[in-house]
Amino acid sequence: MTPNEELLINVTPRETRVAVIENGLLQEMHIERSSRRGVLGNLYKGRVQRVMPGMQAAFVDIGLERAAFLHVSDIVSPARPAFAGESVVPESRPQPLITSLVHEGQEIVVQVIKDPIGSKGARLTTEISIPSRYLVLLPDSQVIGISSRIDDDTERQRLKQLVQTHADATGFGYIVRTNAEGIDAVYIEQDIAYLSRAIAVLRQRAKSQKVGECIYEDLSLPMRAVRDLLQAHTATVLIDSHETFDKVQRFAQQLMPGLSDRIQHYSGERPIFDIYGIEDEISRALDKQVPLKSGGYLVFDQTEAMTSVDINTGSYLGQKNLEETAYRTNLEAAQSVARQLRLRNLGGIIIIDFIDMHDPEHKRQVLRTLEKGLANDHVKTTVYDFSPLGLIEMTRKRTIESLQRQLCEPCPACNGRGYIKTAETVIYEIFREVTRAVRQFRAEKVMVMAAPKVVSKITEEESAAVVELEVFIGKDIRFQPDDQYAQDQFDVVLS
Repeated sequence: MTPNEELLINVTPRETRVAVIENGLLQEMHIERSSRRGVLGNLYKGRVQRVMPGMQAAFVDIGLERAAFLHVSDIVSPARPAFAGESVVPESRPQPLITSLVHEGQEIVVQVIKDPIGSKGARLTTEISIPSRYLVLLPDSQVIGISSRIDDDTERQRLKQLVQTHADATGFGYIVRTNAEGIDAVYIEQDIAYLSRAIAVLRQRAKSQKVGECIYEDLSLPMRAVRDLLQAHTATVLIDSHETFDKVQRFAQQLMPGLSDRIQHYSGERPIFDIYGIEDEISRALDKQVPLKSGGYLVFDQTEAMTSVDINTGSYLGQKNLEETAYRTNLEAAQSVARQLRLRNLGGIIIIDFIDMHDPEHKRQVLRTLEKGLANDHVKTTVYDFSPLGLIEMTRKRTIESLQRQLCEPCPACNGRGYIKTAETVIYEIFREVTRAVRQFRAEKVMVMAAPKVVSKITEEESAAVVELEVFIGKDIRFQPDDQYAQDQFDVVLS
């Protein structure tokens, strides 16, 4: 396979960013800030705060701001051993009562499988897994799993036999990662030796650490990026920090000596992200609307429950008929949606509203294009067929906040609603409040303080209504513009 992927690592004192470039296009953005570093993958010694039988779950104190959530399906027990590699859907297995597995005040070693997102705390599991370059160690399991992305049967058998030999000796389970495809046995054995040493150290720490302390912290973002994203088809890894470059280079020489020569230090004067146009791409990824080359466009709406994607033809009129126009627009949109989901790191339930098509073959082609676009996604996705309403429903595993929620906060003017009351609506609210206040309190003077746009409109376009109100209440009203007020804010002051 010809190398067609590049990793760009931009390091500043308080923030590290990793951009994944495929065929010249930005596909993924990973951001880590020292003030708000994620806890995904970390191991903690926790204490069960509260057990809720009705939810089959418990809240566990692991030293974070909010208690973390532990569901019964994520607890290893003699009745339900770790299931990594099983084909059975977790929810279909019989589950014991949560009260038979944990109790309040119990100390427990847990791993974070989902960062705190929004108002929700972290999600936990007791099914510990420790990743390395080629393997994932499962200390509480004896299952040998092979990545589904390795589709060569001979290679799958070779890797399974190789790992099985060591698994029988260590008593641990392993998942063979995609990176292991075609790798010599000596490197797999080095990974197994490293993981065996690591779990011995972690078990010792688990005994000595106090509740709320971190037992194991995952690697920093540059190291994780090289461990997880550096593949045979990666052409280069460019790092603009000499110190980080030295650390990553040493790390790669130990873990993947055959690929370490692809890691290079960028010493140019222009910022590395500017050269590749990454900053502009990030700005566009924060917009709701995404233009298509044909003239159509996508609209992304991210809510607490799900993300909806709407496809519109826009200025694209097509050349034949409505069906052909919808089909061509949808094909282009399917490719763009697949890229935008990765770039924006959107997860959970995703509903895609494609333009209506009647030809079943057109629908199959659009669905196939979407699935092909998601084939390189490192995050697990599940795509369902068109619904009777012409919608495609899909899920994408959500473990960290989306790009938008990492970089943005709700607008103070609209509190995240995306809209504000019109000046006309606010004016009529002012009229009602003035009437209410005068009836309730005795006052000689009435002053209204509001945004300049509202005051301007009320004194010019609504001046006749103001005169009518003054006659009705028997008092003069003075209006005071104030730049500190948002458009839908005002105060009625009586004196």
